Amino acid sequence: MTFFMIIGAIAITGIITDHLQKQAKNKRKAIKEEYELEKLKHENFLLETEKLRLQLDHRHHPDSDHKRLS
Repeated sequence: MTFFMIIGAIAITGIITDHLQKQAKNKRKAIKEEYELEKLKHENFLLETEKLRLQLDHRHHPDSDHKRLS
């Protein structure tokens, strides 16, 4: 009887451990994906900021591009 309880406890422990490992792996994957998304958001922010800066420069100096081409 005790033997079967030990075997059952070992099996349940294995199942729980496997489940916890899968959860940790999924959490790591989600964190990595979230990190990549934040990197893309930051890159997009930098690009948009640069675009707005160029637009403002162009508004303040509309003929500067024409002078550079001459």
